[in-house]
This record gives sequence, C-alpha cells and structure tokens, in this order.
Amino acid sequence: MAGEPPPGRYFITKEIAVKRLFASACLLVLLFLFALPAAAQATGAATNQQDVVKWVVITSGFSMAIASAICGIAQAKATAAACEGLARNPGAAGAIRFALILALVLIESLALYTFAIVFLKVSAG
Repeated sequence: MAGEPPPGRYFITKEIAVKRLFASACLLVLLFLFALPAAAQATGAATNQQDVVKWVVITSGFSMAIASAICGIAQAKATAAACEGLARNPGAAGAIRFALILALVLIESLALYTFAIVFLKVSAG
C-alpha cells in the first residue's frame, strides 16, 4: 500500500506543516514589532536606583512564575510517564518509583533555585 499515510496520529501533512510555518512567521513578526519600541528607548533611562529596584522585583516575579509553570508541566509529564510504565510493567514498580522520586526532586530543585535567586536579588536591592 504505497502512497498511504502511516497509521497513527503523528502523521503531519503538508497542510499542517504550512500552517505551523505560517504561525511561526506571524509570531516572529509580532516579536520584532514589540522589540522595536524597546530598542528605540533612550539610553540611561533607568539610572534612578528606585527604577532599577522596581524592575528587579517585577522581573523576579515573572521568573518565579515561569519556573513554577515549567516545573508543573515537567512534573505532570514525569508522573504520567511513570504511571504508564507501571501499567505496562508492574514488576518494575520499585525501579520506576525510585526513578520518579529522583526525577521529581530534580525538577523541584529548579523552582527552589529560582526562589533562592529571586529572594537574594530582591532582598539585596
């Protein structure tokens, strides 16, 4: 059966590839449009110490939010993969459980390191 797409949901047609390319190009154009005003600002605009401290606090909050979101997604994927592995091979429960706990600890350390850096930056400012 030559010419037929392979079975499964992971087959990407030319139409889907073109849509993804178009969406990526639109996103890139939007990125450049928002970056232009930032590049056009005058130099030395944030020389005031209070302005710098204000921006450190704001960006610290965003960085903690991003790190927490990434940790949540990674922990969900790790837990889902471990549950799938346990369902396929119940005999390997001990090894899978150990690998899951180790992975969750390492994933959570990202959020803890980010929190420590945010705390140090905000308290130093």
